Formats: sequence, structure tokens, C-alpha cells
Amino acid sequence: MKTHIDHLVVMAHTLAQGVQWCEATLGITPAPGGEHAQYGTHNRLFKIATPAHPLAYLEIIAINPAAKKPTHAEAKRWFDLDDAALQAAVALEPRLIHFVANTDELQAARSALKAQGIERGPAVHASRHSRRGLLQWQITVREDGQRLFNGALPSLIQWGQADDTEPLRLHPRNSLPRSGVSLQSLAVTHPSADKLQAAYEALGLTGVALATGPADLVATLKTPKGTVLLHSHGL
Repeated sequence: MKTHIDHLVVMAHTLAQGVQWCEATLGITPAPGGEHAQYGTHNRLFKIATPAHPLAYLEIIAINPAAKKPTHAEAKRWFDLDDAALQAAVALEPRLIHFVANTDELQAARSALKAQGIERGPAVHASRHSRRGLLQWQITVREDGQRLFNGALPSLIQWGQADDTEPLRLHPRNSLPRSGVSLQSLAVTHPSADKLQAAYEALGLTGVALATGPADLVATLKTPKGTVLLHSHGL
């Protein structure tokens, strides 16, 4: 089994705030994304792919104030977006909070984590409309919405439908223009680095540096404004 970095997740208080932050911090305007009706969120995207990370893009995500509330009162949004500490932090400034890893063996990847004592969550079918058609995928989302390990254990994504012969045909990397921003590295420090290392190895995840230390997720980006480091700072 092999998994690769699919995309980084930056949470913003509002999409407008996220766009302003992106322009001021990275020197680019993110492309339009779409809405995720089942979680009441919406996003903006831009490509950060490199030969080492060929699928990589960055997602700026925010709660959509115009979305209908979930019918189930206890339903939680993905990526811990309902977490009070995260919401307080991004009210001040958008924050790198998580990353998502691509696999073409999602159920096997879930089972590999379960063997490590980690419940990554069920595979949820999701979709949004794009300019090139209906974008569909499966992604692991826990019922409590938690990311786990302060966002350092990736959610798992498998693009397309089960019978797709070209599951990556509508992957965002194929429709997003070159942004002028590229992912140079992704590094994780965490007090439970040994458990994360075992989980990464079980998934066959490569391209993420891991060390023991205070919880942090650090993305190094080459941008029109020079080298920029995005930190999660343990949230």
C-alpha cells in the first residue's frame, strides 16, 4: 500500500478572510472551489504540486454561513471545524490545521490503522460541482469530526467512484492552473511521534518528515513572496 500527500487544509473564519490572508501571506489569489452540503462548508483552492508531491494542492476551508444546518443536531463537521479552540484561533488568522493523504486502497488503509489501534473513521461519500463536472470522492470522517494527533494523522481520500477507470481524471490538480506556489516540504513534530511513525508506515505514507517534539505541522512553501512556513502550532 502507498499513500501520498493529496492536499493541505487551512481553516479560515470566513472564505473572504481566507482569500485576504492568502493574498497577503502567499502573494496569490486562490481559485474558486465549491460547497460541501453535508458538512456546511465551502472552500477555495490552489495548486502546490511538485515532482515530489505531484497531487498536492492547498484548500482554504470555512464554515458556510448560508448552508443549512445538519438535520442531526449532534452532527459534527469534518476536520474539527466545530472545535472551539480552532474557531477562536482562526478568528484572528487562518491556520494550517491538517493534511489529507491519497490512496487507491481506502478500506485497506482504514484496516491498517485499525490494526494500530486507530479508528480513522468510516469512508464517507462526498461530492461537489466543479467546472469540469461532478467531483466525487470517498474520505474518512469520524462521527465526532476529530482529526486526531493534533491534525498530524492524515484523513484518507480516494477519488472517483469504485468503478472509475480514471479515478484521478477530475482531481483538482488537473483543473487548477499553476499558482506560483509550490510545496517544498511537510514536517510533523509530535509527542507521540512513535505512534505516528507506525501509522505512517502502515499506510505506506512517504514525503512527510517526522520527529518527536511539541505538536506542530509545518508546511514550507515557495511563493511569490519568498519562502513561507505555515504552522499549526499544535491546534
